Amino acid sequence: MNTLDELLPGETGKIISVGGSGALRHRLLDMGLTPKTIIKVERMAPMGDPMELFLRGYRLTIRKEDAHKIEVEKQ
Repeated sequence: MNTLDELLPGETGKIISVGGSGALRHRLLDMGLTPKTIIKVERMAPMGDPMELFLRGYRLTIRKEDAHKIEVEKQ
């Protein structure tokens, strides 16, 4: 298993679990980052943070620190 922050631009994965606790975890789930969701890393900022994702038909930008809390399985 990998965490979302380990995927490179162009790679795809399926979310296995969302870690974190409290408000952060709820915010990630509310943004559509739920288990079994297929997610593609579109691009990363020049310094690697934040990263742009494509999931459920829309683009989402999250911090690498938050992406580290999401466990994925590479597709």
